[in-house]
Amino acid sequence: MAKRALCIGINDYPGTGSDLAGCVNDAKDWEALLQERGFTVTKLLDKKATGKAMRDAIGSAVADAVTGDTVVIQYSGHGSYVPDQDGDEPDGTDECFCPYDINSNGPLTDDELFELFSSASRGVKVIMLSDSCHSGTVTRFAPITTPPTITGRNAPQRKVRFLPPSVFLSTSDVAKLGVRRAMRPSSPPGRYASLLMSGCQDTEYSYDASFEGRPNGAFTFVALRAVASLSAKSTYNEWFKAIRKTLPSQQYPQSPNLYGSKSMKRWKVLA
Repeated sequence: MAKRALCIGINDYPGTGSDLAGCVNDAKDWEALLQERGFTVTKLLDKKATGKAMRDAIGSAVADAVTGDTVVIQYSGHGSYVPDQDGDEPDGTDECFCPYDINSNGPLTDDELFELFSSASRGVKVIMLSDSCHSGTVTRFAPITTPPTITGRNAPQRKVRFLPPSVFLSTSDVAKLGVRRAMRPSSPPGRYASLLMSGCQDTEYSYDASFEGRPNGAFTFVALRAVASLSAKSTYNEWFKAIRKTLPSQQYPQSPNLYGSKSMKRWKVLA
């Protein structure tokens, strides 16, 4: 039984004015944990995390897996949404991840991820760990600062990991979205073709934060700390409950979620 993982972290978004700080650290921290758990890990960081590279790497990780294998896909970066092209979304939008080259080559949508994950052989466990926003509203987006944990000109900021569609979509496509998205049940990237542990609810933001002077995603920091306290027999349900003891918090009002079937949620953590 093989264990493979792909860790993606994107801080640099050229031409958007919306760079992040903690995503590369997230990917490296997840890599360290996964290697400790026996995974062979591939990383895509910043300029290497193009849309094509992400699609190819996810596709290869899933295609190479056979019955009994475990595949983990970890993503830290911006999330957003685009007009739905196939009519499968009640509010007319598809959630998406934002590759490094989103301005030139567009996003990676939940429909694409669903197809990639659905190609897995029977009996392969696919887990998606996402520290990004998959939704939000254009009018509410803004960097949010908090009291600095260090003093000085370069004190850390708390930002949301959501890239407004107006940054990378044409004016006509943005007009199709309207000013505010309809409230609806979550349909996250990957849907139920994989088990997805997400940093926030469909109507919330995931935060790019800083802890003890080091940038990290709030969800990643809490999730990694929580998993260290679990036993070898713990399930994703138990890991999720441990995370929810800390998030949401007053400073980070994001509520992590666990999407998948009941049997998926009973899988042993990173086994």
